[in-house]
Amino acid sequence: MMGYEQMNQMTMTTTAMMKNFNKRGPINTPHNKMTRRSVSAIDGGAAAAAATAGEGERRRNLKTLDLSGMSLASLSASSINLASISKLDLSNNNIQKIPESLVARMLNLWALDLQSNQLKTLPNSIGCLSKLKFLNVSGNYLQFLPKTIEDCRSLEELNVNFNELTRLPDAIGFELTNLTKLSVNSNKLVLLPNSVSYLTSLRVLDARLNRLSSLPEDLENLVNLQILNVSQNFQHLTTLPYSVGLLISLVELDVSYNGITVLPDSLGCLRRIQKLSVEGNPLISPPFEVVEQGLEALKQYMSEKMTESYKTTPTKKKKSWGIGKLVKYGLSSSPGRGTGRGDGKEGFINVSDYRQIDGIASPRHVSLFNPRRLLSPLSAYFSPPRY
Repeated sequence: MMGYEQMNQMTMTTTAMMKNFNKRGPINTPHNKMTRRSVSAIDGGAAAAAATAGEGERRRNLKTLDLSGMSLASLSASSINLASISKLDLSNNNIQKIPESLVARMLNLWALDLQSNQLKTLPNSIGCLSKLKFLNVSGNYLQFLPKTIEDCRSLEELNVNFNELTRLPDAIGFELTNLTKLSVNSNKLVLLPNSVSYLTSLRVLDARLNRLSSLPEDLENLVNLQILNVSQNFQHLTTLPYSVGLLISLVELDVSYNGITVLPDSLGCLRRIQKLSVEGNPLISPPFEVVEQGLEALKQYMSEKMTESYKTTPTKKKKSWGIGKLVKYGLSSSPGRGTGRGDGKEGFINVSDYRQIDGIASPRHVSLFNPRRLLSPLSAYFSPPRY
């Protein structure tokens, strides 16, 4: 049997071991490590889920505020949390001015309807609406759009119909690259800025009932454009650019009731076109008897005319040896041109007075570009060629 002293010593040893264990903590077995990693992963996933839920909750808290048709003449938003509004409808009122401070606080606004009011200008702070996708300001008295509208880079649809616009911001096409629909009909526009041809996401362009005298030359860049309406510009619009026929996605083209006499031959290239309206123009080409036969007959006529024009176009005489003569813009070799020596035609030089410059690909200079010459010492490289 174990004596009393031995039992007492064993008890003291066990107590010391327990104290030492408590100081060290639990043993780090592989199972424990795995458990802690699993808990950390679960906590991270829960945090991500909570963040997603918070974003969803924030979106649900955004409100649609409808104040349309209430005969409002002014706006006061002292009691409204403007940051919580995602869609604001102020249409069909008598509002004459939108306060700058009011718009600047609508940080989450993505749709704004201001149609049928008495607005003569839009606030410059509209450029603060970085999330704005839909803007309707039709049926007002706007003569121009603020330049800051170019900062609304999320804008997808812009409706400025039935105003008094005489121009659009010059850089509107460089900045609003997400724009899919641009409606500017029933204004006083004389031209569309050239930057419009950079709206590569644009699908609908409505510019009817204006005073357009021309269209941008580079319309072929609008690779997604499906509907183009420039009708009823009446006597102001007399020609169409060749690039109209290069709109590869165009489905509907309306150029009716203008002063156009000749349609560009490139219209024969419009493979997807389903509707073409050309009535109300004093057309000479194509002739009326072709137009009245319908779309397919007109396309065939334009295509044949384009092919015929291509065949009859004189081609430049090809030179047998590379680049040939180097002629700078402004030089003339024709007789009668002055040489800038007091003959009355300053700035022109008679090339015949000078030695002709042969192209680098001519036979006499081919030896200059021989690999042996290029890799030889400088003295050999710059030695005169042998003729």
